[in-house]
Amino acid sequence: MGPPDQALSRVIDRVDQARAHGERLAIRGGGTKDFYGGPVVGEPLELGGLAGVSSYEPTELVVTARAGTPLAELESVLTERGQCLPFEPPRFAPGGTVGGMVAAGLAGPARAYAGSVRDHVLGVTMLDGNSELLTFGGQVAKNVAGYDVSRVMAGSLGILGIICEVSLKVLPAPRSMTTVVLELDERGALERLAAWASKPLGLSGSAWHAGRLSVRTAGAPSAVDAAAAKLGGARLDPAEAASWWTGLRDHGHLFFGRDPASTGPAVPLWRVSVPAVAPPLSLPGEQWIEWHGALRWWRTPAAPDAVRAAAAKAGGHATLMRGGDRSRGVFTPVSDALMDIHRRLKRAFDPAGLFNRGRLYAEL
Repeated sequence: MGPPDQALSRVIDRVDQARAHGERLAIRGGGTKDFYGGPVVGEPLELGGLAGVSSYEPTELVVTARAGTPLAELESVLTERGQCLPFEPPRFAPGGTVGGMVAAGLAGPARAYAGSVRDHVLGVTMLDGNSELLTFGGQVAKNVAGYDVSRVMAGSLGILGIICEVSLKVLPAPRSMTTVVLELDERGALERLAAWASKPLGLSGSAWHAGRLSVRTAGAPSAVDAAAAKLGGARLDPAEAASWWTGLRDHGHLFFGRDPASTGPAVPLWRVSVPAVAPPLSLPGEQWIEWHGALRWWRTPAAPDAVRAAAAKAGGHATLMRGGDRSRGVFTPVSDALMDIHRRLKRAFDPAGLFNRGRLYAEL
């Protein structure tokens, strides 16, 4: 990132002011993920002025954008050159930004096949709690010596500092996609997905809900057709399929925004991550399964301890995504050793505790 411009200078001045007066700041991009994580203490620090695609090398599959760049703008630039963000970051609502995408670290239906946000972060320029601009990584994959701070920023929810600019690895958009639908119960769907996992079928998305398993394949047209024939089931119209997967990616389907019983307050939405081969979880409520079985969304009235116990028994963990009692924490508590690492990173980058206090864990 070059020398500070007016937008960046204003951000630096605000951080200086906050540090001098003992204030706390709540870093904010487009506000589309304000619901995610714990309640943040502090005055909003808007980053919309830090916008624009800094550089784009389609032949090198690398793009660099400032944190406040609208995600829709970046995706439009990539689409013009037949490329994409392969991890399908969820938008949830219009206005999301590149910085928010990285800070949240959330990925969509293709995550199990294309990798996570963290896997595609090549470099980051950040502003720490001492108002110092720090650059980590670069614009090629093999550029890290020592601790890979650029990828630590993915999913950190802004507790370490302000993402100012990020370089990302992009990929060519699939030439063809086909979605097939099969009628299966939960156990049957998980068994079928496990059987397909080791086969060269070009899978790029899978989702089960209410007795319906949807499977997406991507690649060359001939390979996609051959894979769809092997999978069986009914093929969806391409436009209908594209709309359906977008609805899943952005949580536009009714499941993600309602109480399944349609009475009383909204049932909490949990994001349960488990090994793909884990058996069905014993929880009341309604679920939606993604990522070949590794991501299980639950609308359940079960107590937080019960949800987390079920996830732990299956070898995973649970995050309270929407609704529910957030006073006891949103994310699964970590071990003392891991929390010590969290604390040391926080002290190293934000010694005064300026940024997004409480967004990840209450003590950070």
